[in-house]
Amino acid sequence: MSLVFQSGLVVLLAATAWAGEDAVFSSGLRLHADRHELTGETIRLYRSGGVIEVPAVMIAGFEADEALPETPAAPVAPTVAVVAKAPEAKAAPDPKTLVHAAAQRNGLPAAFVESVAKVESGMDPRAVSPKGALGVMQLMPSTARTLGADPMDTEQNIDAGARLLRELLMKYGGDVSKALAAYNAGEGAVDRFQGVPPYPETQHYVNAVVRDYLKNDGRR
Repeated sequence: MSLVFQSGLVVLLAATAWAGEDAVFSSGLRLHADRHELTGETIRLYRSGGVIEVPAVMIAGFEADEALPETPAAPVAPTVAVVAKAPEAKAAPDPKTLVHAAAQRNGLPAAFVESVAKVESGMDPRAVSPKGALGVMQLMPSTARTLGADPMDTEQNIDAGARLLRELLMKYGGDVSKALAAYNAGEGAVDRFQGVPPYPETQHYVNAVVRDYLKNDGRR
């Protein structure tokens, strides 16, 4: 996701734009929209799930669907630190600190991973979904095993969730909507529908994470 844009530059001079495009944020993340409109200092992104309003300064530019970016280079695999056992137990870091650390290791915006964690579990390490998803990042036990993580270990749970988000963003060329939909509903559903599947739960999930991320990132 190493894209280079001029920060704060909005490639937009008219109120309306082409159908089918990617909004590219100054952080490097991308969000697909059907079209956008500029109203004062606010850009409205029209998507199948509704409308999202974004401060114009947060968007670096737009790319039409035909102009797909190159597949981003794979980031360096995170280094797993080997911690020696200490005679005295140390207080475990709070989930937010672990989320930010995992985001940094995986080359992701901390606000983005934090938004996923908040929507998934409210940052609760003890959260268990009706379907059996566990922890802060709500990993299914089978998914955690694939990622080589213990879902009951908060730090491993969060790191594995961040790694999964990174892999999905890489697979879908940085498209936030597709990556989030795959995290929620599975890659098979996204590939089958070639985008966010028409599941109300998944559409609500994607919009909830995006809205929270835009709100948090806008405060930085």
